[in-house]
Amino acid sequence: MNADTPFDLREVSLRPDELAGRVIAITGPTAGIGRALALECARRGAEVILIGRNLRKLEAVHAEIEALQRHDGGAVAPALIAPLDLERAVAGDFDAIATAIEQRWGRLDGLVHNAALLGQLSALEHHDVPTFVKVMHVNVTAVFALTQVLLPALRASPDASIVCASSSVGRRGRAYWGAYAVSKHALEGLMQVLADELEKTSVRVNSLNPGRTRTAMRRQAYPSEDINTLPLPESRTPAFVALLGPQSRGVSGRAFDAP
Repeated sequence: MNADTPFDLREVSLRPDELAGRVIAITGPTAGIGRALALECARRGAEVILIGRNLRKLEAVHAEIEALQRHDGGAVAPALIAPLDLERAVAGDFDAIATAIEQRWGRLDGLVHNAALLGQLSALEHHDVPTFVKVMHVNVTAVFALTQVLLPALRASPDASIVCASSSVGRRGRAYWGAYAVSKHALEGLMQVLADELEKTSVRVNSLNPGRTRTAMRRQAYPSEDINTLPLPESRTPAFVALLGPQSRGVSGRAFDAP
């Protein structure tokens, strides 16, 4: 596994059963890209673990996946709800998810770090310190903690993939993006360190910048923008699926942009 392995997301052609038999955990699966990805992974054969803080919204996505099951005659695998508040979770909460995955499957084939906070868009000189700490905790520290407890399950898979949802401001800093930009830079660094440490294992680690997308976070960041002109979250899911599936085996330590 290395960052030099040739792989171009623009050339990937996905099969309907691209993720068949895989167990994939997704944080922030109740809205935007996370929800679209959870449904797409289920359609392509994965058993999806829905990790989020709002039980009612998790149940709604779970119900959507159940509806896909009924529509496809049971071809779509069932999903698992795993409530977790990344801001307030303690060690035992992370451990509980790892234990549940170990007991049910004995392995984890994919982990998508999608959940994130935008926080406050302002000059660092005037940035609210508690908000900065909260954003860094959810976007970086909680990502590290969840990855750490799930690494044994990921190592147990013959072909596991960790995908970190990144941002253009995490590749090059931009004024007034505050803790969000700093946290995405840190996430890129976390990805690189993990990829290097896991180079000789079955676990690959990459980041993906989905780009401008019609989401609530985008509306929050650009309130004057006509969000209806932006691509839907569903248009971003193929890139994630490609990085989670077998076609990207051996590709690690790369920072991708969605086509």
